[in-house]
Amino acid sequence: MSEVLLEARDLEKRFGGVRAIAGVDFRLNRGELRCLIGPNGAGKSTFFKMLTAQLRPSSGRILFEGRDITALEPQRISRLGIGIKNQVPSVFDGIPVYEGLWLAAASRHPGAEAAGIVSEILERLDLGGISDHLVGTLAHGQRQWVEFGMVMALRPKLILLDEPTAGMSHDEVKRTAELIRELNREAALIVVEHDMQFIRDIAATVTVFHQGRILMEDTMANVQKDPKVREIYMGTAADA
Repeated sequence: MSEVLLEARDLEKRFGGVRAIAGVDFRLNRGELRCLIGPNGAGKSTFFKMLTAQLRPSSGRILFEGRDITALEPQRISRLGIGIKNQVPSVFDGIPVYEGLWLAAASRHPGAEAAGIVSEILERLDLGGISDHLVGTLAHGQRQWVEFGMVMALRPKLILLDEPTAGMSHDEVKRTAELIRELNREAALIVVEHDMQFIRDIAATVTVFHQGRILMEDTMANVQKDPKVREIYMGTAADA
């Protein structure tokens, strides 16, 4: 039996009288890659923000490796082995690529080991040629990959990605799909994404949110065939 890495139990989030998340139970196994999808307002982004401690649940619990992390701050969650990449890159624009990666690596690893990690990441992400460039001068896709690298430098057990391909070109999306599959050999991932082709490229299992609840969890192929999903979410995209 697979080992559960992350679990949400009866998770709920209320904004006034609105239940944005209504009693969600969710499990992610160690080494798994899961995509979260759903129409606008379905609750997937609210759920993601609770997992990353950007929002506090109104009730319920979040467990990581069996430990209750519901009330922990983002920094504490990161130190437990959870890496987070939000939709808008939160990298340091005024420093070189190498320094940004080194700062991330050095926050978890001693100096010599951190330098080795940075060298490895520069090679894996093909960033060596721009390692001395200021992050703020890079193209959007490159800045996204620098932030990927900063997450990778932490050596997390779980990586949470919010719309990682937003604003990317077709070729950059393909490269990001390859990168995510590669990362999945080392860590579990949860990805919130709208690009259906991208999801087909990376996901073994998809969780569909609807009206603050989980509508279904299955393969992308089965999700696309489901009449209810097609009705409330996929539309013509289901035939793509």
